[in-house]
Amino acid sequence: MQAFLKGPSSISTKPLAAKEGGAAGAAGSSGEGKSLKPIPWAEKYPPKNMDEVAFQDEVVAVLKKSLEGADLPNLLFHGPPGTGKTSTILAAAGELYGPELFRQRVLELNASDERGIQVIREKVKAFAQLTASGGHSDGKICPPFKTVILDEADSMTSAAQAALRRTMEKESKTTRFCLICNYISRIIEPLTSRCSKFRFKPLSDKIQQQRLLDVSEKEHVKISSEAVSNLDKVSEGDLRKAITFLQSATRLMGGKEITEKIVTKIAGAIPKETTDELLSVCQSGSFEKLETLAKNLINEGYAVAQLVNQLHDTIVESEDYSDKQKSVIVEKLAEVDKCLADGADATEF
Repeated sequence: MQAFLKGPSSISTKPLAAKEGGAAGAAGSSGEGKSLKPIPWAEKYPPKNMDEVAFQDEVVAVLKKSLEGADLPNLLFHGPPGTGKTSTILAAAGELYGPELFRQRVLELNASDERGIQVIREKVKAFAQLTASGGHSDGKICPPFKTVILDEADSMTSAAQAALRRTMEKESKTTRFCLICNYISRIIEPLTSRCSKFRFKPLSDKIQQQRLLDVSEKEHVKISSEAVSNLDKVSEGDLRKAITFLQSATRLMGGKEITEKIVTKIAGAIPKETTDELLSVCQSGSFEKLETLAKNLINEGYAVAQLVNQLHDTIVESEDYSDKQKSVIVEKLAEVDKCLADGADATEF
């Protein structure tokens, strides 16, 4: 009986050992995998200091003056996405506190995730009430305040914004607030009046193309000049979107040169030939041709909102139409856009 009991146990130890070895190997491989963890390029190449912030000269000039005096007002950054709002305040905070004090002195919250009044009462209030202590190891002057960064503040509820107003008043000696939003109209007036407001502009074509070429060079990406121009066009001044499209196109091509057509596919844009064909069919006055083309567009899966936007840009930039014709066409496109915003289906048009 004992021999019978010992038998299976002696046999079963080998697979266990093998399993343990396999688990250890897996742990080792996962550890190696962690060290080579891929990072999105948009997060891999942020501006490290204020001098690297692109195309926001007024904001950078004011912040530099504030940093020289080691003082900072409450800030409100607003503007389109991908223009460097969050990167700018993080770069400014990095210069202000240095790497040693950054974690102690800066609280960053994404208000679209944590936007209720409870977060303002607990997290923000508790952090704001802490005394700022410590200094730079190199002896530089360190400001006597902390910084709270509230990203996407326009997603906060009105009650949370009202609670934040009181916290900003009470903790003004020890804490500075930076609110970041896309739409300043969604921030209550008492908050905007307590902040220095800065509008971030969409990046110019030249600046954006230069940044894309810099990233391409660092990542050893082959890309044509036409593709860079197309990336700039489809991203509409949003550098983060442009860099994300560039990374996606690189993965798709696998080391081959990125072309203009690949960028159009990655961005989900409609080829120029298709929009030109649609305009020529509309001018022909043939309903049968137009119906066939519309069905083809639906079968291809193109988004109607994308088609409306591209048609609008083509009409406005074209010299083949008079101003009166342009105004009539654009008005009709606006009606279609309104229907889409109200929830109309693409097949209804």
